[in-house]
Amino acid sequence: MSELSKAPTPDIAEDNAFFPSPYSLSQYTSSKTDYDGTTYPNPYKGNKKILMIATDERYILMQNEKFFSTGNHPVEMLLPVFHLDNAGFEFDIATLSGNPVKLEMWAMPHEEKVVVDTYAKYAEQLKNPLKLDDILENALSKDSPYAGVFIPGGHGVLAKIPESKSVKKVLQWALSHDKYVITLCHGPASLLAAAVDEAPENYIFKGYELCVFPDALDKGPNIEIGYMPGQLQWLVGENLEKLGVKILNKGITGQVHKDRKLLTGDSPLASHNLGKLAAETLLADTTL
Repeated sequence: MSELSKAPTPDIAEDNAFFPSPYSLSQYTSSKTDYDGTTYPNPYKGNKKILMIATDERYILMQNEKFFSTGNHPVEMLLPVFHLDNAGFEFDIATLSGNPVKLEMWAMPHEEKVVVDTYAKYAEQLKNPLKLDDILENALSKDSPYAGVFIPGGHGVLAKIPESKSVKKVLQWALSHDKYVITLCHGPASLLAAAVDEAPENYIFKGYELCVFPDALDKGPNIEIGYMPGQLQWLVGENLEKLGVKILNKGITGQVHKDRKLLTGDSPLASHNLGKLAAETLLADTTL
């Protein structure tokens, strides 16, 4: 049996663009997840929804001028959505542009029924999401329909979302109105949006503890095994730490953490754990 290649796979849809290598996909993806059958027999009966902000960007430019063909990681998106959906929470899905959500379909666990079924249920919303700016006034109003915001991971979240003033407004609203912020893996890059045009000492997540995908893997192994075609322009953890955030994890073990109403997870391996944490936490919140 021949060894799988560690060379990133060319994406012929874009000049100098690459998918992860066959070897890296054998290490990082699976046809199943660690979903354990958890369901929620006493679901939420209220009228508050979850706002999911997803990336509409397929490509991110690396330091070597190559493009990484990415998007949202399907497990990181769909497994937490399954848990919250099964717990009775509806979703609105938005992107910055209103263009379709981009997914890393090479990571879809095709033998995991709850993920595949959740994808089918939300496929139309993923293709035709709301434009974030169009719903911002209603989302941030005193009668907001939302209990919180979910921002899934995948390297695609690094494009535009961390610099978005609209995302900044959503995060400010969440903290000032006691709403939940749920994110995992590279998704915490979105929290950098709260620092746009702010002095570092005013950063609203300063002093928070969270889990995030480790910079050490993005700087080394992710390039060595061909998951990415080059070095990222910047690193998520490093930039969060500069703003006074404490990162709890060094590796990827499926670790999750709740600090006030910020719920985070370390990697795709945390998708199930974060979904359970989010569903159980929101169901226990009698103020919703």
